[in-house]
Amino acid sequence: MYVNPFIPKGKASIAIIDGRVCNEIIENLKRYGLEIIKTCKCEELYDAISYHPDIVIHPINYDTVVVAPNVYDYYKDILTFFGIKVIKGERKLSRNYPENIAYNVARISRYAVHNTKFTDEKLKYYLIKEGIDFINVNQGYTKCSLAIIGENVGITSDPSIYKMLKNHNMDVLLIKEGSIQLPGLNYGFIGGATGMMSKYELLITGTLEEHPSLNEIRIFLKKHKIKPIYLSNNKIIDIGSIITF
Repeated sequence: MYVNPFIPKGKASIAIIDGRVCNEIIENLKRYGLEIIKTCKCEELYDAISYHPDIVIHPINYDTVVVAPNVYDYYKDILTFFGIKVIKGERKLSRNYPENIAYNVARISRYAVHNTKFTDEKLKYYLIKEGIDFINVNQGYTKCSLAIIGENVGITSDPSIYKMLKNHNMDVLLIKEGSIQLPGLNYGFIGGATGMMSKYELLITGTLEEHPSLNEIRIFLKKHKIKPIYLSNNKIIDIGSIITF
């Protein structure tokens, strides 16, 4: 039986988060009882994504992760302390697309969604071992692009991911592109600005008030009985996902 580690089985106790995030986000996560693990910089990546957890880490299940070789030693020391097994991936990341997407894989239902030509081979091996099937898409930053908010439920601004998942009977909301900050780039993505604290609680890095799809997102979350938790009063920002355990 597959598990989706992006949907906690209970209430999460750990959050891996971009090491540069503001104190307001950190303090609010702590207020919810989460132990914070700040990411280190992956020197080989361009600055905008160099601290993003979903670029260098992929959770296989609730207690195992595959980590890019670039930053393996850092995460092995920290995550092992918390009882998480850390497996060293094969593909070393480098600066430019598609050489930086090997671990940025979305998970929904029993599927891993990615441009499979560039998925790390060791990650593929362990996902297949978990009973996960692959859906191949042209988009490489699939975890950034997809907010996974339920076993078969997601939010994306990417029309190709939306279409592919709808064809696999997923309940997916397509939102307007943009209106999410990502310093150094034009805009970020909804998957990179969110993470689940529990099955019915969605952590969001900032306010959605200025987002053009605000009403649609509110209705969709309500439909699935998911409570949004806003971690700051600033505009929503892509920080490479909030990965919880």
